[in-house]
Amino acid sequence: MFHSLVGELEFPMFIVTARADGEPLGCLVGFATQTSIDPPRFAVCLSHENRTFRRGRDAELLGVHRVPARAEALAELFGGQTADEVAKFERCAWHEGPGGVPLLDACSNRFVGRVLWRADAGDHDLFLLEPVTAEAAPSEEEFSSQRARRIDAGHDA
Repeated sequence: MFHSLVGELEFPMFIVTARADGEPLGCLVGFATQTSIDPPRFAVCLSHENRTFRRGRDAELLGVHRVPARAEALAELFGGQTADEVAKFERCAWHEGPGGVPLLDACSNRFVGRVLWRADAGDHDLFLLEPVTAEAAPSEEEFSSQRARRIDAGHDA
């Protein structure tokens, strides 16, 4: 019953990026939310199966990108491919942000957050972030969880 209830929720999808030992990392994330207004805080959850988690779990900074609806191919790249097999960042435009965190050019609504703490949250870890820089563009339709349902995960779930 619980899965039926939450499976119908509509929420924005994000791409989380990191850098570990010089390697750019990134994955599509559906579990993310603001947790505090003052001070500003945001939580993202990364799957234990994901290379971004496995290689970047100790990163000090994470990039959080709100995926626009027009960037479906980017969502499929970061959600349907695994960096264990595909060099994702060779297939998209990006540049380095604070601390070398990869910033995706197609996602103009984004921030870089300092990891304050992380906790095991089941098959994901939750990362609590303090924004250190943010960029916001005019509102645009976002790529939603319901649209992401058709993407086959790039890693075993």
